[in-house]
Amino acid sequence: MSVFVIDLATLKPGVNRLRIEGDALELDLPRDQWGSPVQGDISVERTGEQVSVRGRLDTVIRLECVRCLRSFELPIQPQLELFAERTGTGERRDEEALERDSYMTFHDGRRLDLRNEVRELLLLELPIAPTCRTDCRGLCTRCGADLNDGPCSCQ
Repeated sequence: MSVFVIDLATLKPGVNRLRIEGDALELDLPRDQWGSPVQGDISVERTGEQVSVRGRLDTVIRLECVRCLRSFELPIQPQLELFAERTGTGERRDEEALERDSYMTFHDGRRLDLRNEVRELLLLELPIAPTCRTDCRGLCTRCGADLNDGPCSCQ
């Protein structure tokens, strides 16, 4: 079973602290870009059929700079926060409407699967135009030389 699937039977009522560490392949993320493990310190609070999960995830992603095309690593630390109720405790249409909310999900009473939520959270942390550093000078538009290494010979 995946570390991103919490076995609710092993949790005591109240707050439980968990340390999770899993591979990006468990989240259907490409290994070449997500080579580092996804780690997290989370607290899982169980109150009857309701479960709330809060914590922070840590990982490093390999990206390509849009200015100079160099590969670089970017650490990301998104906050995880979601609430889950047991399926079948309300009307189906209410559950469908709540599931569309970004913080609400449902569990089957035995397990809480966090894979989709963690995957989405990590993907939302990706910058639209990643740069290796804020002062990256990029490439010369004429000769293609990396301007970070110094000026090119173009006029």
